Amino acid sequence: MKSSKIIFRIIAVVVAGLVIYISMDSLSQPGIERFEGKYEELSNYRNENNTGPVVRVYAVKALDNSKEWMREYGDAMPHTKYGKTMVFFFSDEMDQEISLSPTDPYFAKARQPYVIATYRKSPMGEVSFTDGYPK
Repeated sequence: MKSSKIIFRIIAVVVAGLVIYISMDSLSQPGIERFEGKYEELSNYRNENNTGPVVRVYAVKALDNSKEWMREYGDAMPHTKYGKTMVFFFSDEMDQEISLSPTDPYFAKARQPYVIATYRKSPMGEVSFTDGYPK
């Protein structure tokens, strides 16, 4: 009888410890604030089709030209299974409003030379990160 109470308490302590560990780990994940001062979102587009593929297109002005953070930023953007996510990083010379569309070309061709990197996530979740506008 006494041994079953001890075993129950040990299991309860282990379970409580796991719950606390999982909670702390989940709540301490880095958020979008890690990109503060490195970008300025110029525009975004999301189609209104909730029954089919969701297309997300983002235009971001890069204040820091590090390719590493650009890829991390793209990974942090929302993605829907069987949807497509595109992030275009523009040089800091771009100060104009950008109108985005869901198909290629995603914005006016006159603005393509300002693209310094492109992040694409395919419908199956495959990531492509290229310099400049994709050809």
